[in-house]
Amino acid sequence: MRWSVTIGSVGGTAVKIHITFILFLAWIAFSAWSRGGPAAAVDSTLFIVLLFACVVLHEFGHITAARRYGIATPEVTLLPIGGVASLQRLPSEPAQELVVALAGPAVNLIIGLVLIAVVGSIRPDELTQIDNPHLSLLGRLAIANIFLVVFNLIPAFPMDGGRVLHALLAMRVGATRATEIAARIGQALAFGFGFLGLFGNPLLLFIAIFVYIAAAGEAQMSAAHEALKGVTVGEAMETRFTPVSIDASLGQAVDALLATAQHEFPVVDAFGKPAGLLTRDDILSALREHGRDEPAAGFMRSGVESVRAGTPVEGLFERLQDPKASALYVTDAGGKIIGLLTRHALGEVMMIRAAQPDWRFDRRA
Repeated sequence: MRWSVTIGSVGGTAVKIHITFILFLAWIAFSAWSRGGPAAAVDSTLFIVLLFACVVLHEFGHITAARRYGIATPEVTLLPIGGVASLQRLPSEPAQELVVALAGPAVNLIIGLVLIAVVGSIRPDELTQIDNPHLSLLGRLAIANIFLVVFNLIPAFPMDGGRVLHALLAMRVGATRATEIAARIGQALAFGFGFLGLFGNPLLLFIAIFVYIAAAGEAQMSAAHEALKGVTVGEAMETRFTPVSIDASLGQAVDALLATAQHEFPVVDAFGKPAGLLTRDDILSALREHGRDEPAAGFMRSGVESVRAGTPVEGLFERLQDPKASALYVTDAGGKIIGLLTRHALGEVMMIRAAQPDWRFDRRA
């Protein structure tokens, strides 16, 4: 996610903080300082940091549950309204999605109950006094975890409740229809939050905007995953492409650019094995400062991943969303390049599936 800062890694999952979370923390500290001075600012900041730790544990509840189904999580990002775990793929079955969605709130429920046991007891009226400085820090943290359970179960993307709703609907009407219904419900709730926010609560307005955008984005992402389900790399890859020799000059790369509609050009060695990748932007950027005789390989991108034709496309979708990864090589058993998997190719597959959901590809690698 853009505008995020990595603060560490746990079990192969990068933990990131979105810039809006940092701004939110600063706003909390400033507000507390204005009301009660330095002591209040320290107390409020410590409370938010501890709450942040609980949110991290919440997200790792999702991550641990997802790992049971073979789903990796490259990163988790903390936002002012919670965390977002970037699963490598969505659970394949509604029951799995339900388990993964409920795992996070379950962690907060356990934390809240443990803290209540440590504190002794919390009166019902104290559940609405999370900002009461006269309550103990652990007492407020217990209340906050109970609040996180309730808030995250609101049936709107990207909250866990939206995924729970999606899973339950998918059991009855199928994944595609479930996504449409869940997204619409989420956006309707966003309008409700926005309306309430007009009566003096700017945080609700922020939540409304975020939920509306996230619901639309979730619908698009889920639709993309659904469209790519069951499709292999060999069915989606581009097989008609012009490679650039590792010995080619920049002028020859420009000639290839003019002769084709390609945006990605694999740089291959004498055996047809990929050595790097040149994009349209790379070639044009090189032209601004270099002449025709400059080696084109000097401007290629290295470290591009290779995949096999039988690999499911769905698990590769997120990799191609990275601005630095515009294409993946498709290679045979000997390492020779036989195709390119590009964003454009996936877009074509999704458009075909949108027009005809049951369309089956019969291309041969």
